[in-house]
Amino acid sequence: MSRFGERRGYHHGNLREALVEAAVSLIAQHGPAGFTVAEAARLAGVSPGAPYRHFRDAQALLAEVAIRGYERFADHLSRAWTAAGPNLPAAFEALGRAYLDFARREPAFYAAMFETHLAPEDHPGLAAAADRAFSVLREATEKLVSRLPETGPRPPVLMVALHIWSLSHGIASLFCRPDASRRKLPMSPEELLEAGILIYFQSLGLAAPR
Repeated sequence: MSRFGERRGYHHGNLREALVEAAVSLIAQHGPAGFTVAEAARLAGVSPGAPYRHFRDAQALLAEVAIRGYERFADHLSRAWTAAGPNLPAAFEALGRAYLDFARREPAFYAAMFETHLAPEDHPGLAAAADRAFSVLREATEKLVSRLPETGPRPPVLMVALHIWSLSHGIASLFCRPDASRRKLPMSPEELLEAGILIYFQSLGLAAPR
């Protein structure tokens, strides 16, 4: 029996799912560069040639993991935004914390999404899944920018969304990933992100100094 509870040589009705599960496990252990289709097949309990019925190569399997990751990520962000309520600065802090939480809890999906250098045009569904995740932040940013005074110029929504994304992603990648060599912080990543968002909002006139 394989670790996924199936026998080698079986007619697997869920072979695609078993291969994705195996890939996630391997990425979690070795990173995106440390996994092969053959090893995924071994973990799934099938012959080395069986995965090619569903995935043309390792990049295609990685792309499927990335798509699943973006879908989970979008749902995670959306839940955080919805649960935070009408206070926009607080809701953005909740989005940021959700970003960090996903990077910490789902390192394999996070790595497949951001560390594989996959070309979206080569993998159907990848760009759409990534856009759906980013759209949560962009739609939130539209609400934020709409609150700015109409007496002066408003910053472009996309620019603000990219600023907040960059801040969240940078802290997540630097300080939330499971890597013993990472520099220790004198505060939590959540506190660092909260301070950064507050300073940014103050610069836009959306938050009073604390």
